[in-house]
Amino acid sequence: MPMKRHFEESADTDLKATGLRFLIVAARYNRDITDSLLESALKTLEEAGAERAVVLRTPGAFEIPMVLGHYLKQSSYHAGIALGCVIRGDTPHFDYVAGECSRGVMDVALAKDIPIAFGVLTCNTHEQAEERAKPDETNKGREAALAAIEMAQRFAPR
Repeated sequence: MPMKRHFEESADTDLKATGLRFLIVAARYNRDITDSLLESALKTLEEAGAERAVVLRTPGAFEIPMVLGHYLKQSSYHAGIALGCVIRGDTPHFDYVAGECSRGVMDVALAKDIPIAFGVLTCNTHEQAEERAKPDETNKGREAALAAIEMAQRFAPR
């Protein structure tokens, strides 16, 4: 007997954030890039009808997980969004910051049982970061907001 299959998939056009609350933690480092990511994420949440989006800034990407963890345990957010930009330099610093940021964000999401979309760019050059932060549909802040909406829909109490 063949197995029954069931797939759930959302398209960008199906994503509604009505009644949902989001915490966005955005790094100030590489601010020209992170401001563009943030603006696109906020616009996406607003267009989707989000009830609330709180923005907190950190010095850099390394600090994002700690701020997410602290504020997600105190409030009733449906999802978090991490935004930052780490650009590779001549030393191993990039590897530590990018790796610990991504690991920390996942640790917080699992510990708090709250989805967190990862919109932290890890690029080799500033030009690559600029390409991913263009103010259009390819903006990674927009993509992170869409992922947060989809995950919040999945985990939000019904």
